[in-house]
Amino acid sequence: MPRRVIGVIGAGECDAEVAVRAEEVGRRLAEANVVVATGGLGGVMEAASRGASKAGGLVIGILPMSRPEVANAFVDVAVATGMGEARNAILVNTCSAFVAIAGGYGTLSEIAYALRQKKRVVALDSWDVDPAVVGVATPEEAVAKVLGAALRGE
Repeated sequence: MPRRVIGVIGAGECDAEVAVRAEEVGRRLAEANVVVATGGLGGVMEAASRGASKAGGLVIGILPMSRPEVANAFVDVAVATGMGEARNAILVNTCSAFVAIAGGYGTLSEIAYALRQKKRVVALDSWDVDPAVVGVATPEEAVAKVLGAALRGE
């Protein structure tokens, strides 16, 4: 059986506080033996990738560009789509559940795609746009909620 893939979504630029929280989410997911998937670039994506990588986890980056070398240094498998923001649909189809951390409109589009696919979205200081989005206060709570949902197939 393939390993679960959990997406960590958020802005391509973030402040140090958000980066620390994203890195902790990535680390905790890797420690739970799930594959972490992000958009493969900077900000929240890089911080979550760094946390997962440091914990020995596997990191997939679903890139908007057609060049895999643009992925952040912590991505193990770079999927160069050449699709721009349309790559968000590929990320959503790849993952069983998501942690959204902060983020802008790109993150909002990923949340919308996930909700349309009836996939769990846990929001850590992110968009609270629908009752199906589970808001949490800490990285620990985010990982516990997203893992619980993924294991139950939500």
